[in-house]
Amino acid sequence: MITRRSMMLVVALAGLAAPAAAQDYPAGPVTIMVSFPAGGSIDVVMRAIAPRLQERLGKPVIVENRVGGGGVIATNAVAKAAPDGLTLLASASSLAANPKLAKSLPFDTLGDLESVSLVFRTPLALVVNPSVPVKSVGELVALLKQKPGELNYAHGGPGSAIHLAAEMFKTMTGTSMNGVAYRGAPLGLNDVMAGHVPLMFADAGAVIGSIAGGKVRALGVTSTTRVPVLPDTPTIAEAGVPGFDAVGWTIISVPKATPQPVINRLAAEFKAIAAMPEIKTLLVKIGTVPVESPAPAEVQKFLASEIGRWGSIVERAGVAQSQ
Repeated sequence: MITRRSMMLVVALAGLAAPAAAQDYPAGPVTIMVSFPAGGSIDVVMRAIAPRLQERLGKPVIVENRVGGGGVIATNAVAKAAPDGLTLLASASSLAANPKLAKSLPFDTLGDLESVSLVFRTPLALVVNPSVPVKSVGELVALLKQKPGELNYAHGGPGSAIHLAAEMFKTMTGTSMNGVAYRGAPLGLNDVMAGHVPLMFADAGAVIGSIAGGKVRALGVTSTTRVPVLPDTPTIAEAGVPGFDAVGWTIISVPKATPQPVINRLAAEFKAIAAMPEIKTLLVKIGTVPVESPAPAEVQKFLASEIGRWGSIVERAGVAQSQ
């Protein structure tokens, strides 16, 4: 028979277990799975964060690029991992688009993952090969309407921010162009610079050098304010597409049943590292926007709202798959 005293003992022991989980964490090496190829903004930032996180946790921190499926492969690996805080996901906004974009997913985004930290936001730049006879967003829209369905744009995979930004652009301007998927945005950018594909939306920081070197021409940025590293490039909204706003982001997630004290510990560590001057400088240098992450529960609410927002974009663009 369960007595009142035994029930109180169980509650007390449960209360002691939570702090112990944080004190004993981590029990081994920590792996940060990056859902996109090496060289992109997420990869660069995570490799800068990893040694600092390793120093603070006292255990090895490894960055692993698990590429494929627009982030689905890496996300599934983390969703199915042990909920011990040793396997983290560094994902882009495709995490929010995939529930609508994919015909089926091997995981439930909100049901199988718990958010830890919002690390940074990623404005994009609309760039064209210099041979394309346009020098503004308005001129590009006119060209697309003159040649409906004749121009291609490069992107780094279905559901990626650069893919959905292009689809949003088509919808909001009433134009038509064809997407060409690459195994990562850098490969797509290479083909735009080579003239094989006329245009693309790319991470603003990733194209700074290409713009400066005259290899591509920037027409606009996707954020609602201008990007510091591209001060002379107007926002797409101010360049003639009012209301245009397509900014990517990077969130750190863990498997759903990860103990809350471990989540809180990780959130505190990521917040402290993101506030380091050298990390902030890096984020600005590569064209991303540093953010002060809210509490994990608020990041999870943000993710839920983004699933709704990006899902609507996918549906309006006509690229949603039937479930």
